[in-house]
Amino acid sequence: MKLNVAQGTALSVGAVLGTGVISMPALAADVAGPSSLLAWAALILLSAPLAWTFAALGARHPDGGGVSTYVRLAFGPRAAAAVGWCFYFAVPLGAPAAAAFAGNYVADVIGGGRRTVIATFLGIVGLVYVMNWFGLRISGRVQLWLTGTLAVLLLVTVATALPYARWDNLRPFAPHGWAGIGAAAAVLVWGFAGWEAVSSLSPDYRNPRRDVPRATAVAVAIVGVLYFAVAATSVLVLGPSLGNSAAPLADLLAVGVGGPVRAVTAVVAVLLTIGAVNAYLAGASRLGEALARDGALPRKVFGTQRRSLTFVLVASLVAVTVPVALKTSMLLVTGCFTLVYVLGTAAALRLLPAGASRRWAGVAFVAVLGLLVLTGPPALLSLVVAAGAVVYQAWRARRSAKIAIPSSISSGSTAPNPNTKPACEVA
Repeated sequence: MKLNVAQGTALSVGAVLGTGVISMPALAADVAGPSSLLAWAALILLSAPLAWTFAALGARHPDGGGVSTYVRLAFGPRAAAAVGWCFYFAVPLGAPAAAAFAGNYVADVIGGGRRTVIATFLGIVGLVYVMNWFGLRISGRVQLWLTGTLAVLLLVTVATALPYARWDNLRPFAPHGWAGIGAAAAVLVWGFAGWEAVSSLSPDYRNPRRDVPRATAVAVAIVGVLYFAVAATSVLVLGPSLGNSAAPLADLLAVGVGGPVRAVTAVVAVLLTIGAVNAYLAGASRLGEALARDGALPRKVFGTQRRSLTFVLVASLVAVTVPVALKTSMLLVTGCFTLVYVLGTAAALRLLPAGASRRWAGVAFVAVLGLLVLTGPPALLSLVVAAGAVVYQAWRARRSAKIAIPSSISSGSTAPNPNTKPACEVA
């Protein structure tokens, strides 16, 4: 069944409006205070050219490979492998961070602090691993239902809490200096990752050239309105306490509605996170297998979906034991995503025809390159991962070349007998 504009819009919104929104307002406010609203506005504006660029690529080159396909067309297989590595190895880092968002909401209800967060992570990742091991999938309809539930929760939160807003909470506007806006923008990339999914969905549209741009434009507007409404309401209602909140949506609902809303938001956060982690682990298991098939990863470790899935699980368990702050983990993941965007928009500059689409791609390329710089030292991980992909490809190519060099003696020949004279000398 092919997608129409409404269905494509819903899927695009679901790809972007993920788990980050339940905690990102607090994380951004922690590093920038009320001026984090400028970072939100900047990322929303960036979404327009970035989403449009991937929509234009999807409309012109409809293929399920998405960004990897475009990078391969523009720069070759090694660059495409670098994109695949950045996506694949970001998943084990991102799963603990995503689960931590839900874990904070659970801990807000039952207590337990860090132990509850870890237990929530183990429960979510373990459940998703078992589901994917046995081939069980959360259907696309359920994924959309979870996203729709989140959207309704956000609207209710804003509508009920906004009457308690106070303009005084905007002062001081930039308590950590103007540099904090850049730091907040780097964190917020987490919440805007997903526009590349628009291009991956392009083959499923009834008319990709016509419908992909339309669905993308509507999705950008919906995501932008929801994100900024929640961020602005959080700043205006919660004020200085926002930066220290582990469950900002629960705090807002408690102000606006009261009653046992914290338990409700905790359940929604867990269900949403299960859906998001399931999507990422399922996608990663297939991606790892595909990279191994194409020679970008070793087959012995990643050659099947179950092997690839098990690697992601083990790497996630290792990642959660590393004493790294949540914000740093997010920056490591967003650095990988941002590098993918850099390569994707660079490919667009080569693949799209001259005109408005290429100009928008140029704007997006400059913007995401700036975001990569704003990520700071954590962005180095993305460069290391990309370099690792290129080095592995080069090593494998040299190894294959050595193995493929044929012997000068055919396999059916035998060594000459030194006691046998050549035929010309026998007489």
